[in-house]
Amino acid sequence: MADFLRARSSGQKEERMKEIKKAADAQFAERPYHMITLTTIAEQLSWSRANLYKYITTKEEIFLELTRDKWNAYFTALRSAFPPGCRYSPEVAAEVWAGILNANNGHLKYSAILPSIIETNVSIEKLAAFKKFFHRQTDAFTELLHLNFGLSQEKAYEIFMTVHYQAVGLYGYCNAGEMVEEALRMAEIKLTMPDFRERMKSFIYMNLFFALKK
Repeated sequence: MADFLRARSSGQKEERMKEIKKAADAQFAERPYHMITLTTIAEQLSWSRANLYKYITTKEEIFLELTRDKWNAYFTALRSAFPPGCRYSPEVAAEVWAGILNANNGHLKYSAILPSIIETNVSIEKLAAFKKFFHRQTDAFTELLHLNFGLSQEKAYEIFMTVHYQAVGLYGYCNAGEMVEEALRMAEIKLTMPDFRERMKSFIYMNLFFALKK
């Protein structure tokens, strides 16, 4: 096991958390959530579990931070693509938004387990900080939808969240794990997976078109 040097400064602690999140994220890309433990994360880092506990208390704390990082990348891309004053048609807006979802899909996999798993085993303080971040970012983007498309604040928020939940479900369906694929083969069920980006483009366009038509 490599020598472990405990972080002292805030910058060093931030670097340690980056290492922890990178290890957890890499494992989540390769195995189901329930197969990831603090032990497997510590082993990948060549740390002891005790050393890992110096920075986090539960596995869910790591995944809450990862979810925030993934959402932040998505929100940043959205705000950049929909600057104040842009006058996209519903068709163009749907194309742009679907492209961003497709390129920044990391938050979708994490969001699928956010309310039922991740949020159930973190401190109330960490959860409150995450909720504050999420709603501030959501409000900032829905304000852009409100300004750029003339939608009410309520309708802009409704569209944003509707698109999100559709994307979470569709992404999970389009990216079924190996076990699901094997089960389908055993059951002799042949499915053609939809194109995530094209389906989301159609869905976003439908929501914007009917909202603007009213």
